[in-house]
This record gives sequence, C-alpha cells and structure tokens, in this order.
Amino acid sequence: MARFPIPFALALCAALHAQDSWKASPLTPKGSFTGSIEGPGVDRAGNIFAVSYQRQPTIGRVTPDGKAEVFLEMPNGSLANGIRFDRKGRMYVADYTNHNVLLVDTRTKAVRTFAHESAMNQPNDLAMAPDETLYASDPNWKEGTGQIWHIDRKGRVRRAAEGLGTTNGIELSPAGDKLYVNESVQRKIWVFDVQRGHRLANKRLLIEFPDHGFDGMRADVDGNLYVTRHGKGVVAVVSPEGKVLREVDVLGSKPSNICFGGPDGRTAYVTEMEHGRLVSFRTERPGLEWARWSKQRMRESRASK
Repeated sequence: MARFPIPFALALCAALHAQDSWKASPLTPKGSFTGSIEGPGVDRAGNIFAVSYQRQPTIGRVTPDGKAEVFLEMPNGSLANGIRFDRKGRMYVADYTNHNVLLVDTRTKAVRTFAHESAMNQPNDLAMAPDETLYASDPNWKEGTGQIWHIDRKGRVRRAAEGLGTTNGIELSPAGDKLYVNESVQRKIWVFDVQRGHRLANKRLLIEFPDHGFDGMRADVDGNLYVTRHGKGVVAVVSPEGKVLREVDVLGSKPSNICFGGPDGRTAYVTEMEHGRLVSFRTERPGLEWARWSKQRMRESRASK
C-alpha cells in the first residue's frame, strides 16, 4: 500500500473532502432528542454529548457515526444547557435551574457542583479560556437582560459584566484576549477585551443582525465565530472583524448550539430543535477547542515515550 508524507496526506484528505464542506446532513434521526436539545460538546474520543436525548432531563452520548444512548440522568432537579470539556476530558455543564455549573466524571458518571451562585438568573452557555477558567452567559429572558460570570479553576464565581441584553452564546478568541457574547433578543454580538485577572473591558459592537435570533456559538482556530441563527435555520460564520463570511443551512429552523469534532476537528455538530436531532457539516478549518485538545494529546504522547 502506498505511503504518503504526512503533509501530502493531509492535503490530499482536505482535497477529497472539499466538495462536502458546508453541506449539512442529519447525524441522528428526527425525534431522537426532544425539542429542548442543547449542548453540545465533544469528548477526546470524538463522542458528541447533547442535552435531552429521548427525554428530559438527560444528556445523550452520540458516536461519530450516529449511534446514540442516554449517558446521564440529571440529578436533583437539574437541567443541563451548555456543555464544555477541558483538556483532561472533564465535562462542565451549565445547570440553569439550580444556578450551578456542574462537573461530571465521564468515567463514573458522578456529578458534583463545581460552582454555585444564587445571583445567577439561568446559566446558559459556557466558554473556556486558554487557562481553563470559565465564562458563563446568564440571561434573564423575562426582563430581556443578561450578565456574564467568570468562574476560576477552584469554582469561585465573580460577576464579569452586567447591564447586557439576553446573553446567550459566548466564546473566546484563540489567544484568549477577547470575549464574544451574543444577545438573542437584541440580535447583537459584543466583544470585550480580556484584561489581567480575567477582567472584561472596552465593550464594543461586533455585528448586529436585522432579523431572527441567536443561540450558541463557537470559534475556529482562525477566530471566526460560528453562530446559530435561531429562527432562520442557519449557522452564520462571522469573521473577527464582524463580517458574515457565509451561512450554512442546517436543515431545521431552530439551531440551538454548535461544537467541533471529527478526526481533524473540521466537523461541526449542531443541535437542531425543530426536528429534535443532531446535524453535522464539514468546515475548512478546525474548531478552536478541538485544536487545544490535539496539542494536549501530542504533549501526553511525547511524555509517555
């Protein structure tokens, strides 16, 4: 069998998949999740985790080829929303009913409270900084307002920003020096500078849309934001300069969130509420979080030799 140099093999692989980029297809059947499907997050083995598989209050686990099962029944009245994994494979879950961020051991399925703040309205989505501290969006849907919390690695919570609209999707730039948050009702995406001590400053408008809402968003390695346009049925790819680069039809009108995975980090997984399923599409560049894991795995591999 022919063996190609690694750079050539990667280029060949990219060329073979280029024609499939940006075209969504279902990963799980219609109705496999409830209409509350959210999350999602990908573990180091490539499995996709998303909220409300078959019923509430569950988290489902889906293999890259679409085989799904109930992974976890949420305890104590908790309802999961955004999911993030750190570089060691630990799962962090926004629990919007109990004002918590939960930490899940994916081996034992043990769940514990990592952070609690009674002043939270409804912790919605999570973003992970390069140092693995967290930011949580926190909307008040009734009042149309929102705030942002910072959570350090010991679970200590501090309000990082307030006086916002309905904060929802949240993400950091590749260098961790900028934080993006969108407002679902106001249809605006804001950017902050991240200063020493994880302080947010210099809030400014990145982009405003004339119609439809927002939900979750994630970044690729170039800092482009992939924003789920709830009501329009697309993922909008927005540059760090605030320009819409493209829109991807995700086969349902209510995409709720997105993450990256696949063997090269170039598969986007979208939770799609209208039909209660996961869909996926190929991208041209890897997801930011996947790239961080990849570097971690390379370091671990070198250390084990």
